[in-house]
Amino acid sequence: MLRDQIQEIISAAVDAAKAAGELPDVPIAAPSIERPKQAEHGDFSTNIALITAAAVKQATGEKTNPRQIAQSIVAHIPLRQGFDRLNLPAQDTALDGLIGGVELAGPGFINIRLAERWLQEQVRGIIDAGENLGRINRGGGARWQVEFVSANPTGPLHYGGARNAVLGDALASVLSAAGYDVQREFYVNDVGNQLDLFAQSLHARYLQLHGQDAEVPEGGYQGDYMRDYARQVQAEVGDSYLSMPKAALLGELRTKGLAIVLADLKDELGLIGVTFDRWFSEQSLHDEGLVEQVLSDLAAKGDIGEWDGARWFRASNYPKNEKDEVVVKTNGMTTYFASDIAYHYDKFVRRGFERVVNIWAVDHQGHVPRMGAIMAALGLEPERLVIVLYNLVKLLRDGQEVKMSKRSGDFLTLREVVEEVGADAVRFMLLTRSPESGVDFDLGLAVEQKNDNPVFYVQYSHARICSILAKAASEGMPADPTPQPGDDAALALLTHPAELDLIRKILELEEQIDFAVEKLSPHNLTHYSLDLARTFSSFYEKCRVVDADQPELTRARLLLSLAARTALARVLNLMGMGAPESM
Repeated sequence: MLRDQIQEIISAAVDAAKAAGELPDVPIAAPSIERPKQAEHGDFSTNIALITAAAVKQATGEKTNPRQIAQSIVAHIPLRQGFDRLNLPAQDTALDGLIGGVELAGPGFINIRLAERWLQEQVRGIIDAGENLGRINRGGGARWQVEFVSANPTGPLHYGGARNAVLGDALASVLSAAGYDVQREFYVNDVGNQLDLFAQSLHARYLQLHGQDAEVPEGGYQGDYMRDYARQVQAEVGDSYLSMPKAALLGELRTKGLAIVLADLKDELGLIGVTFDRWFSEQSLHDEGLVEQVLSDLAAKGDIGEWDGARWFRASNYPKNEKDEVVVKTNGMTTYFASDIAYHYDKFVRRGFERVVNIWAVDHQGHVPRMGAIMAALGLEPERLVIVLYNLVKLLRDGQEVKMSKRSGDFLTLREVVEEVGADAVRFMLLTRSPESGVDFDLGLAVEQKNDNPVFYVQYSHARICSILAKAASEGMPADPTPQPGDDAALALLTHPAELDLIRKILELEEQIDFAVEKLSPHNLTHYSLDLARTFSSFYEKCRVVDADQPELTRARLLLSLAARTALARVLNLMGMGAPESM
């Protein structure tokens, strides 16, 4: 990344100052490279002089002035040219010309400005990068899994579950962009009492369709969607289930109902562009005997005990866990927790993921400590399992919270919200806050065709650039992305502050991807996309793009517009949104 390149140059300058006898030869930590809060302080800033002063005092006991240290370091930072003065590997000579200016600030901070010519030269690379723009190699191909949504397969997806879907999918995208080998997985809870109640509820609705007096069982599923599922079953089997023994019938309805719900979930999630590499069946863990195998292995280690007629996992043996957990109930049935142990054994031991990220609603936070106990009991480093907890979503219309469906009187589904505001609005709005923060989703704002609507503003900016490029082509000045002989000379004309600011903003994308991975939250992409759109708008207002009297400058500004379009399309893609060419 650019930030890493700056760090490499600063470290080399420190070494050069040591070699010249201007700094004591003591171990010094890598410099911190930050972006100043105020643009007038430069593109980057480093506290290396303060770090060095502390290192010198620790090693020698001598107190040194950080500002004097900074002056020694600055003297060895090459400006524009002169990298031959630094002891850098041959492959790093491409950094020559990166830094355009340095200055001291405060007690010893060094502010760094990128060279104007270097910025101009990046436009060509941005265009050539295309859909790979911003890609970094933080992950080095490490295998990660993101497991998300994993809603009970007993009905449509509640609109609140859409945040899980959008967060998990966008996180998987930025992890891929950061060089990780990522698998998206949906864990299907197709074992247990809830699916039994679902089958019984479906049975009641099926009988009702055939004129029989049947009641949904206590604790069953009352929603109108159950009638829709029953109609699908009836359309397939007619009245043939009426003569089937109840036990066999419930088994059939369990299987058919599960298939119907999973197909519906796949369709609903597809509405917002979410797909999975694998839908993992909990039942498969039992069918393969893995649950019992893992429980037996833990029992041999002393992590499973028996009392009160049940079998227990001794979670209290591990930090942050005060109570043990039932894995086999008194009736001999295994619990969901037992499946969870086997499932994570499968993820880490059998499939070999280096890290797993589970996306959970905040009301599951009480389960987090026991997941750490599972990892420790399986002999795995607990930090390899990361639980991302997300807060609730509140839908608002005219300032009032919306919870129920007007259509059915049931809870509002993801499908209904998408039908009202569109998939891109759903994705953008649900990504605007960090996972731990609640989201107020204004349905009215999400459909407004004006700049107050952030979704509209970002996508319109992309469409606007497409319109500019089309206009240029119609006037005989096409923005051909293929390199042309005069491009270097033309790009050297990009000297206006608004032009250079736009290049700088585009180059921030790799840092935004890195930040999203570091925080395991891609919410920053929404804010970056807005900043990028605003920066392009400022450029467009201040710099005439198409000017027949200045063909070289027009060519440069069209290339810069093409670079901005590339960046906007890339960040929209990372968020799982479309990049429209017209609006």
